[in-house]
Amino acid sequence: MNKFTTLSVATLFVSVAVFASSTDSVPNAPTKYPAGQLGKMVKLGEEILNHTDTHPLTKNLVNNKLQCKNCHLPDKNGKVGAGKGMSTLIGTATVFPAWSKRQGTIQTLQDRINNCFMRSMSGTRPIIDTKASMAMAAYVTWLSSGLPVKMNAKATISPYNFDKYVQGKKKFAAIQKKATHKSYLDGKKIFATKCASCHGLNGAGVSGTFPPLWGKNAKGEWLSYNTGAGMSKLNKAAVWVQSNMPLGQGGTLSNQETADVVLYIDAQPRADFTLKEHLFPRAKMGYYNAKVTSEHDSVRSNFKAFGLNIDTIRGDHVIK
Repeated sequence: MNKFTTLSVATLFVSVAVFASSTDSVPNAPTKYPAGQLGKMVKLGEEILNHTDTHPLTKNLVNNKLQCKNCHLPDKNGKVGAGKGMSTLIGTATVFPAWSKRQGTIQTLQDRINNCFMRSMSGTRPIIDTKASMAMAAYVTWLSSGLPVKMNAKATISPYNFDKYVQGKKKFAAIQKKATHKSYLDGKKIFATKCASCHGLNGAGVSGTFPPLWGKNAKGEWLSYNTGAGMSKLNKAAVWVQSNMPLGQGGTLSNQETADVVLYIDAQPRADFTLKEHLFPRAKMGYYNAKVTSEHDSVRSNFKAFGLNIDTIRGDHVIK
């Protein structure tokens, strides 16, 4: 959080060459692009992941000020998604087709990438097989070049992070269920000392350098991820944060410190998530690969999922 970049998760990010804490088991990213048109498509996908909210092919699909690189951190060579901490994209393509409990269906890599636009980017789900969708999938697949395919019957998560993610979610869920107003205040202090130098005391980040974590701009537009994003969930966000933050110092926050600062960040106002508002009309979108077609999330409901009352957690601050 000193340099809380991403955080897609959540986001926390930088345009300079920064990278997540090292995990020895994650291989390095490939260094040679494919030849011909395939190589061009891979490079296009890389451009989109780096400039998601401003790229001509995706800017109209994003409704905040985040880029994919905010959560999927670069490695020391600047390759987006090749960082070796939690949310690395290396190995991700090898798990598909994969089961998704959230969608209730077997998902493709394009499905998984496109669904992120609805939540982390607070925007509209790209149409499958459009140039942007194909390009992003091509780049993520390229990052897994030479790795064995191991389709995942349990989740859409890189094999290098699956066990750590599952265990981490359980660990932090147990901690967050015990959260109090004091936890919120402790998280506020941690944010001020370890996160605010990059993300600002008001969570707005630094344009072009460090991503916003909450809040609105002068036009009243939301800056960061909505309440349907993984980073808005108290246990999921904590797994990402402990692995990657403060930037370049992943793994230095204790379990309680991580839980408290995430509690503080996700207690701030942010856009509600209503699934149908983030999908194109059926006639334009075509088939939506999900059995779950109705979902609404808010800050209040996200806290209630852990048995917490947002009013109690925030003290005299009341939000929806």
